[in-house]
Amino acid sequence: MTKRISIRDVALRAGVSVTTVSHVLNDTPGKRISDETRARVRQVADELSYRPNSVARSLRLQRSQILALVSDEIATTPHAGQIILGAQEAASKRGWLLMLVNSGGDRETERAEIRALQQRQVDGFLYATMYHQVVEVPAELADSPVTLLDARSDDPRIPSAAPDEVQGGQAATQLLLDRGHRRIGLINNFHDIPATEGRLEGYHRALRQAGIQPDDGLVMRERSDAVGGYRAGLAMLDHYPRPTAIFCFNDRMAMGLYQAAAERGLRIPEDLSVVGFDNQELIADGLRPGLTTVALPHYEMGAWAVETLIRRIEDPGTPSEQVLLRCPVIERGSVTPPGARPSG
Repeated sequence: MTKRISIRDVALRAGVSVTTVSHVLNDTPGKRISDETRARVRQVADELSYRPNSVARSLRLQRSQILALVSDEIATTPHAGQIILGAQEAASKRGWLLMLVNSGGDRETERAEIRALQQRQVDGFLYATMYHQVVEVPAELADSPVTLLDARSDDPRIPSAAPDEVQGGQAATQLLLDRGHRRIGLINNFHDIPATEGRLEGYHRALRQAGIQPDDGLVMRERSDAVGGYRAGLAMLDHYPRPTAIFCFNDRMAMGLYQAAAERGLRIPEDLSVVGFDNQELIADGLRPGLTTVALPHYEMGAWAVETLIRRIEDPGTPSEQVLLRCPVIERGSVTPPGARPSG
């Protein structure tokens, strides 16, 4: 019979005490253990295939080490899957389990799900939304550790992670300015949400910093899908003088703009450069040419929210943060200097 590896075996081979092994493998906060010792203990534990007894640890700490992600529609939205992946991997690295529930936006379903999770001794909650918005945390979570994900609250005591919409809009516009464009349009969403106003503000900032006075005639608001992008695209391309580049609120609107440009006999990017937002890969990679776009930090938001929630569970005195995470530009083939032929 194969001998079961114990914590004493790990301590003996690593040359440390059983207590030190326990502190290292359980990430016990506040213990002065050198990085070298921590690395050695973890290496020996891996070599011996030793894992702490999670049931015993949970009983000792009086925690289940289970987190719940409660969302409106994220679990059924393919382009937000990176949120779940980031959260799951961050939880797994700390030895925690992540559960997912999806309310479909129904308030009664949400209440029932939260109560059921609390009855199962979930230690903390990630409250997530499908798109960046300001929310009120459900009253059922008032006594539970909670972190907002792709959302924020007017209450500064509630930690949250959301995209930096202003930075993203500024980065998209700056890319076009750097390519030599000066007449840049914006096809924006007509819904009053943080992304709409934030991306508009970023667009204005980039133009003003380049010494260009924003032209209200080059900003149009439409529904945030391909149909809206198509309609706004036709109207903007019929404007004289037409823009040489257009920044779209999201990739779906950019897809509609591609259709409008084709109807007007314009080539992308030779006659019109286009930048989207969201980096929905099925769209951005599927368009021809591929769409240059701004990526939402879904993975980073999920990981940050889990790490923050665990810290607050382990130390309720941890200061609350409401962070806005950077949105990077993903370059493909839809941008070139005005009047230039793309390389390759």
